[in-house]
Amino acid sequence: MNLLILFAGVSGALAVAAGAFGAHGASGAAAEWFKTGAHYQLIHAIAALVALRFDARGPAWLFIAGGAVFALTLYLMALGAPRWLGAVTPIGGALLIAGWLWFAWGGSRGL
Repeated sequence: MNLLILFAGVSGALAVAAGAFGAHGASGAAAEWFKTGAHYQLIHAIAALVALRFDARGPAWLFIAGGAVFALTLYLMALGAPRWLGAVTPIGGALLIAGWLWFAWGGSRGL
């Protein structure tokens, strides 16, 4: 659990930094990619911590992994990486969706 808390904290910090860079150091599509990535990453860092409060480690890992894949591909493209990385971004989104569904399923079963 400590590792998940560490990753959630680092993920939240990275999201704030990316959002600030997007707001103050990027323009055009790059700024939007930073904004979108930071938004999803921050929400899912918090979601991971909430999941941990319910002892739902599986969904928490999916929130961290999905947030990282989703956001980092956007950040890299905003910094000039090849646009084909955009094809990887939905994998992160799928992990996030799976995390939410797993969390919902666990909640319906009393976690």
